[in-house]
Amino acid sequence: MKYNTIIFDLDGTLMDTLKDLWLSVNYSLRTNNLPERSLEEVRTYVGNGVRLLIQRAIPEGSDEQTLNAVLQTFKEYYQAHCKDNSAPYDGIADAMRTLRQQGRRIAIVSNKPQFGVTELHEEWFKDLAEIAVGEREGVRRKPAPDMVEVALKELGVSKDGAVYIGDSDVDINTAVNSGMPCVSVLWGFRDKNFLTKHGATQFAEKPSDLLNIL
Repeated sequence: MKYNTIIFDLDGTLMDTLKDLWLSVNYSLRTNNLPERSLEEVRTYVGNGVRLLIQRAIPEGSDEQTLNAVLQTFKEYYQAHCKDNSAPYDGIADAMRTLRQQGRRIAIVSNKPQFGVTELHEEWFKDLAEIAVGEREGVRRKPAPDMVEVALKELGVSKDGAVYIGDSDVDINTAVNSGMPCVSVLWGFRDKNFLTKHGATQFAEKPSDLLNIL
């Protein structure tokens, strides 16, 4: 096998979470008397953590008080609704199960708040990924390598023989900063043209492709 440790991004890689993120963003904007955003707008805002998601969603020039109010509303609403419309992509659980049966170590690393990562991990990936690292105090978000380093430490492995799997430019940069190769998936929130422009060189068109690549 090429790689003995596989680090997966969550949103857009393992799961289609976009609708719940979009609905939560718009609930938060609406509750704070701000204009709502389209699904496609929110698609372009995700990937860098919820604070930046909300910063992008609120009107340009909004003050810090507005940002914090919308962010707090979002966190409360999303915590209660993060599983309403979200689900793993078809075939991804089967691919992960095969990788685990082959003896690979698997972790999830996401810029989503830890409460959301933990809830989704326990619901769908508890037996497939050993570790699930979300946004937490004192750990820099992706594309900094810190979250990946936490995952490797919790797995008890080094980055030698590790690969990063993701769907965005953030994931490509995270892999580079972590000193590991990256496989970009094409079923997520970004298309191949966008990913290629941001440095992607290896692609998986469907989850089963990962078994051949890895």
